[in-house]
Amino acid sequence: MAGFAAPTGVAPPPGAHHRTPGLLAWIILSPLVLWLLLFVVAPTLMLTAVSFAERDALGRIVWNFSLQNYFRAFDWVWLKILFQSLYYAFLTTVICMAVGYPAAYCIGRAPERWRGILLMLVMVPFWTSFLIRTYAWITILSKEGIVNSQMISAGIFTEPISLLYSPFAIVLGLVYNFLPFMILPIYTSVEKLDNAMIEAAYDLGAGPLRAFSQVIIPLTRPGIAAGAMLVFVPSIAMFAITTLMGGGTNPMIGEVIFKQFTSGRNQPFGAALGTILLLVFILTLWLARSQRVKEE
Repeated sequence: MAGFAAPTGVAPPPGAHHRTPGLLAWIILSPLVLWLLLFVVAPTLMLTAVSFAERDALGRIVWNFSLQNYFRAFDWVWLKILFQSLYYAFLTTVICMAVGYPAAYCIGRAPERWRGILLMLVMVPFWTSFLIRTYAWITILSKEGIVNSQMISAGIFTEPISLLYSPFAIVLGLVYNFLPFMILPIYTSVEKLDNAMIEAAYDLGAGPLRAFSQVIIPLTRPGIAAGAMLVFVPSIAMFAITTLMGGGTNPMIGEVIFKQFTSGRNQPFGAALGTILLLVFILTLWLARSQRVKEE
């Protein structure tokens, strides 16, 4: 039986061929290119170069090529801190997704006149300084804070317990600070949902749970992926929260790198750890992109 041959392509309209960017395009792009060269490419190259150097007894950089910093970075002591950082970042991402998706969905499906107000409520706490918000949580979680006092008043605790300087405090601080980065991308996807597809799922006999899992979730997957990356990647290197709310008892890799460049006076080793962390970021983004391309 003869079949229909599908057209192999459609001829592009006149003038639609790819053209080399002209002088005007390069002039427009030049501020962005200059910014990337100065504040992304150059620091990355400097970090990589320092990672292959050595330090002397006074902590100064000695430009002798060496791989010793990378050999030391793969000691179990430092790998354990890296894996712990990945665990905290993963847990933060999961909690932000569990809390942020329902919030973003409710905002995106709310009447249009309420969406701006609800989004503003999400962003209001972030109009204040990051340090002020972090110190506020330190006050709340301290032994004399409101959490302990209310728990003791309710009879749940018999004496104050230490909520600070623990993995719980670190994850709570990370979730609080990165939750909007999960809500906003998902909200953007929810706002663009095609109601006709959801109604079609109901017309075909799908219940609310099945419509949500097989229609709404796949349609909002780009927002979920974007939110996960915006939370997971910076959470790995966050050091201010681990220092202030973790008390240094549960260090993350960002805190270790910071101390190597400051009090440790070992910039080459800190640069090696930073380079490895950068490679972890690149690998994470590459895997996420590959998964997205496969799904499409």
